[in-house]
Amino acid sequence: MSYSRRSFLSSVVGAAAAQLGCIADRPASARVTPRTRAVRQVVDAQPTVEGAGVHLRRTLGSRALPMLDPFLLLDEVHSDRPEDYAPGFPTHPHRGFETVTYVLDGAFEHRDSSGNHGRLATGSAQWMTAGRGILHSEMPGQTAGGMWMFQFWVNLPRASKWVAPRYQDIAPDRIVEARVDDAHVRLVAGELAGRHGPVEGIVTAPQMLDLRFDARGRCAVPVTPGHNAFAYVIEGRVKLGLDEVPLRAGQLAVLGDGDRVVASTDGAGRALLVSARPLNEPVARRGPFVMNTDEEIQQAFDDYRSGRLVQL
Repeated sequence: MSYSRRSFLSSVVGAAAAQLGCIADRPASARVTPRTRAVRQVVDAQPTVEGAGVHLRRTLGSRALPMLDPFLLLDEVHSDRPEDYAPGFPTHPHRGFETVTYVLDGAFEHRDSSGNHGRLATGSAQWMTAGRGILHSEMPGQTAGGMWMFQFWVNLPRASKWVAPRYQDIAPDRIVEARVDDAHVRLVAGELAGRHGPVEGIVTAPQMLDLRFDARGRCAVPVTPGHNAFAYVIEGRVKLGLDEVPLRAGQLAVLGDGDRVVASTDGAGRALLVSARPLNEPVARRGPFVMNTDEEIQQAFDDYRSGRLVQL
């Protein structure tokens, strides 16, 4: 390796200053440079049909991006045509993971095998922990008008796959709203500037933000180092990461490691920013079940067929 004269002199001067205590006397915070996450992969949403015939677009869980530990799936339902969303998601089982629903427009109703019932209206969120097993339905709470919602799945670690199911239904007025640089932020889960989102007690320590720019702007959001993160552009165009990679609505960016995410726009734009602690465990998944081994998946199907899924 060769060095220029300038780099040689800089190293000599730096070493001398360190010996004299000049550098050591500086506060540690003055020497820390934030590590901005870079975009590692861009994934285009792909159209597909799920449930009883719901038309949606998928990024996470697609062939291009099967998973991003602990995230298993990200779907977007966005249509003004009732026939695209009216079939809904009739009663179906889950075990071993969590579902997160975020409604931008419209209404969805859920019911489950424990007798729980709720309505998710515009601006609301739900974090559902399936745990050891649940049967539930998710059906439109309207027969006309537009529907715009997201759902993503978050894996549970082996030690938490057998916890009791639970819901956290979050009304719109419970979601924390803040300003970060030029962005208006809705904080659903995690911490931001000393404030905490309403979702609590999630083992993967997630952070979920809805970032909105009303005009040209920029923001830098702290994200826990070591956590996996992605950003999905909801509206407009948003530039993301260290190299300001431009993304349009319907594209997802997988972000590398670092302690902050930088987003910017040349006009109005909006994006979801989600991160969580990776589990680094074996993953076996089929249909509505996510476990650690194929044998556990088969047991889940057997329990469902025998009626034991929600009785354990």
